[in-house]
Amino acid sequence: MQGLFITFEGGEGAGKSTQIARLAEYLRGQGDDVLVTREPGGSPGAEAVRHVILSGAAEPFGPAMEALLFAAARNDHVEQVMRKALKSGRMVLCDRYIDSSRVYQGVTGELDPALMRAIERAAINGLMPDLTIILDLPAEIGLQRANARRGAGTADRFEKETIELHHKRRDAYLAIAAEEPERCKVIAADRPAGEIAREIAALVDQLKTSRGIKPKQAVEVTK
Repeated sequence: MQGLFITFEGGEGAGKSTQIARLAEYLRGQGDDVLVTREPGGSPGAEAVRHVILSGAAEPFGPAMEALLFAAARNDHVEQVMRKALKSGRMVLCDRYIDSSRVYQGVTGELDPALMRAIERAAINGLMPDLTIILDLPAEIGLQRANARRGAGTADRFEKETIELHHKRRDAYLAIAAEEPERCKVIAADRPAGEIAREIAALVDQLKTSRGIKPKQAVEVTK
């Protein structure tokens, strides 16, 4: 048995959590065993690192240190949680993965591409996504959504950065999708959530069909 590994990527406020929850509901309705997880985090060790990163405590040490912390958290997550889930036949839906590191530390952190590739190889040990959904949204709209969601709370390490960096990250995600079109699918995220969910469900259904995975029961995507 081998499950499917689907990752969700995009800038701040792109709607990843909403769409992961909708896809999880859809897949469970088909009878699939689904694991919803996130990065940084997803395992006890990785969740501890998440707090260090998002609090900004590692920021003074520079993007290279942040990249190493992300990699350490990712490796723990991969080996302790996701690889085991996939081997048991579960569908794994992950909020952020390697492409976030490629964009946030590699592109806007201006780290050496060779260093980033080496760190990535060590962190994932071959565990690449079967499908990556890139939710694409203008940076201004994404930040407005993130601010509304946060309310009176404090912006995290990445939300607080300049609009120019957020624009650069959006361009970097689109560049990754252009380089890896078989894995990465760009979804316009400035539309009703139900419309986006149906498009994502159709992509996942196509992937399951190509892998010979049949739904155990029929289900419709909610509006």
